[in-house]
Amino acid sequence: MAPQDERCASTLRAVRRWVAADRVPVESDGLALARSLNEHVRRTGKHFLPKRMLIHLSEIRHRNAAGLPFLHAFLDSLLDKHEDRFRNRTYLSLPVLELLLDEGISEVGADRMATLLMADVIRFETGAAGGSREGPGRGRPDAETVSTRLRHALRFVAQGIGASGEGDLPSRLDGSRGTRLEDVVEHLPRPPATAPWSWFDVTVQPVYVLHDEYFFIRILQAHEMLFTAISDQVASAVSVLREGYPEECAERIEGAVAMFGRAAGLFRTVATMRAEHFSAFRHYTQGASAIQSEQYKRFESLCGVPPAARLHSTAFTSVPAVRTATLDPAHDTITRAYLDLRREGGQGGAAWSRLDAALGLLESSHQRWRSAHRGLAARMLGDAHGSGYTDGVPYLTGALENRLFRHLPFTR
Repeated sequence: MAPQDERCASTLRAVRRWVAADRVPVESDGLALARSLNEHVRRTGKHFLPKRMLIHLSEIRHRNAAGLPFLHAFLDSLLDKHEDRFRNRTYLSLPVLELLLDEGISEVGADRMATLLMADVIRFETGAAGGSREGPGRGRPDAETVSTRLRHALRFVAQGIGASGEGDLPSRLDGSRGTRLEDVVEHLPRPPATAPWSWFDVTVQPVYVLHDEYFFIRILQAHEMLFTAISDQVASAVSVLREGYPEECAERIEGAVAMFGRAAGLFRTVATMRAEHFSAFRHYTQGASAIQSEQYKRFESLCGVPPAARLHSTAFTSVPAVRTATLDPAHDTITRAYLDLRREGGQGGAAWSRLDAALGLLESSHQRWRSAHRGLAARMLGDAHGSGYTDGVPYLTGALENRLFRHLPFTR
């Protein structure tokens, strides 16, 4: 039996043991099973999992995983294609990552999670360059591409560490100054050393077998985490503005602007991926698209209620929970709170000037982010349709006209 066949058989035996068990052992949370499955997925691609394995896993989830939230979330992502509900959320294993953000599990926030995800990219690329278990035929990039990718990823992590006050991490590799990759990797931030965070390692479930899909998934996850953090910042800004504190609102908006800068920087990392490799695994991601990002739409709807045409477009019908919340008459936004407070308190004042400047920066940062996204998509997609059944680049081009604060006086 070939080594790969033997590994597949070993994974199947582990799955059968779970199916045969009357109940889950008290000391087991399913992590060992998830690790075995994840290793198999990394070798074969989720799209190519054996049907009998998927049927057994579905039985495990229904019978054994109800009291095991991490295993349930892991299997929910793994079985998405089998159950014809493959979407961006499950492609990115967000059900598992969101459990790790629960305050009852750890104090790690979404911004910190984004830093940990990119640190994992650096470890993955370094390990692959030094010889890993990936095996041949994975289409690893050349040394120059890896160097560029690591440079961008390292800058992102250094910014995250600087923001957290942990100390300095060099944003560039410079052998002449004694800065070696091995030394940098040793000092990268790591996930908390707790049992729940052991699940962090099984949150990459590629659909295909190409090397670049690993880092692509991690970057999309980092984007989702940043927009989670941005949305929380803007929601907090709405609250303090309702309390009558425009300067405190400005501080929170400025924080969101800084995170937008980090999000835009991620596109430079994605740009190191070869278009032909992206096209190869994208063939198996139909149905999953960034247009389904709930956190991005939440951010947008917290700035101001989008026009009716956008609310009825795929952009929002693909995120029904956010759309319903946005259409609720009680839904509050920066725009509504700003206009209400201006009417009550009159015009002028240094605090209002600072807020106007911060909102203007957020608007322009958002536009630059959209433009960078559109430019990258044009390079990767060309004339192809988007994987979320959109028109692809033409859709992103049309979206450039959208404004976050279209009803505020300083944007006219």
